Amino acid sequence: MLPTDRPALFLAPMQDVTDLPFMRVMAQLGGADVYVTEYFRVHIHSNLDPYILRSITENPTGRPIIAQLIGQDASELVRTVNLLKRHPIAGIDLNLGCPAPVVCRKEAGGGLLRNPDKINELLGALREACDDLHFTVKTRVGYESPDEFDGILSVFKKHAIDLLTVHGRTVRERYQTPVHPEKIRQAVEELPCPVIANGNVVNLPTGLAYLEETQAAGLMIGRGAIRHPWIFPQLHAAFLDEPVPVVTGKMVKAYIELLYEETAREIPDFIEAKHIQKMKKYLIYISQGHVPEFEHTIRRVKTREEFFGTCTEFLDHDQPAPDLPPENSKLFCGFSQFLPPEG
Repeated sequence: MLPTDRPALFLAPMQDVTDLPFMRVMAQLGGADVYVTEYFRVHIHSNLDPYILRSITENPTGRPIIAQLIGQDASELVRTVNLLKRHPIAGIDLNLGCPAPVVCRKEAGGGLLRNPDKINELLGALREACDDLHFTVKTRVGYESPDEFDGILSVFKKHAIDLLTVHGRTVRERYQTPVHPEKIRQAVEELPCPVIANGNVVNLPTGLAYLEETQAAGLMIGRGAIRHPWIFPQLHAAFLDEPVPVVTGKMVKAYIELLYEETAREIPDFIEAKHIQKMKKYLIYISQGHVPEFEHTIRRVKTREEFFGTCTEFLDHDQPAPDLPPENSKLFCGFSQFLPPEG
């Protein structure tokens, strides 16, 4: 499932964002080596979400895709694994990292990190259910404190996990702090399976530095890939010592146009205003690092004409696109830990 000649690149799952049309766009722009679905919510009598399932049955990437599950009922998770086995998946991933309060209150996602005994139960049940299928886990380094990571790792060591992805923050830290690369390095050194580093990769230098500090087997990138999907081909080129592609404003504009068309294809009863709101979810990330007026204006557009007029106004040029987002934004914080000191 992973490349053998270089670090692996994963697209991080982001609910209601990294869906089937987004995967189609990523595939056209170079894309990742491995994709992970948005999470399937698992509870008593839950069914496979048909829209998320299409990311598997219609996988447009030509690359392996892993089905992610979120829940805390072992028997229901096992039942869901058996349903997913009927489809062309590369593996099953258990979400132990989602920091959303509504998820954590249900003792799911990152909320499970408060209950190591429950995690132990779920990992045992899922490892057995997966059988020969890859079984992977995505976690954070703790719920309240990174000091909890020793205990979390001790649970993981009891089970034959095939791959572990570590978002280098705690649940409480959400996305607003630097990451703790030393904790990912600890997992690399103590676990027999490949470890993937996640969190705060926003451009080529931050990705390379994160790998250097952690010695991880690869990177999982979410927010940074939405803002700058060329991060995957740029990293790939750097790994193979090939020329790194330069991205211009016009390329960003073309990316937005492609994203607009691909997402519009999935709306059975197309309503322009509703689709514009959907696109704003992406543009909030994409606009970071450009002149502030771009984000300010795009947040207020209401029609297709206004939307594309704004994109043309700010992006229709051949100058290099901004390499970095602002570090003081609510979306991208703390990544300067991976940048060389100024001067």
